[in-house]
Amino acid sequence: MDIENIKNKIDAIIAEDNSIENTLQQICDYLKGEISYYDWVGFYFKNGDKEELKLAQFAGEPTDHTIIPFGKGICGQVAVSNENFVVQDVSEQDNYISCGWKVKSEIVIPIFIDGENIGQIDIDSHTVNPFTDADEQLLEYVCKEIAVFMQKTA
Repeated sequence: MDIENIKNKIDAIIAEDNSIENTLQQICDYLKGEISYYDWVGFYFKNGDKEELKLAQFAGEPTDHTIIPFGKGICGQVAVSNENFVVQDVSEQDNYISCGWKVKSEIVIPIFIDGENIGQIDIDSHTVNPFTDADEQLLEYVCKEIAVFMQKTA
């Protein structure tokens, strides 16, 4: 994985000055297509004043999990902890919401605006133990750039 090239492409997508929705969709499509073990890429955002996340744009198989209560599953735990969560083998995780039998691992990185966790990027993989520090660094970068973009377009 060439992180610098991927970051440059993310920057180019954001610089296209599209809507937030279109930009997020392009990022999902790009990451899923570019990184072989990213089998599902999506964004969840806080659902208004509710203590839940709502699915936004994604690339991959449709999911029934369009609303996730805070604290439930990996995404719900990140909404509460405000910290990255890397699960190399979902079968070892007690508080995991299965999105399908193919999913073997998951990484979730929060998105912050003004110190508030407003959402997250969620990646599912059909491979056990695929994620490295490079994935975490790349996705932190993506989340930081999306936060800046969202603030500018708000």
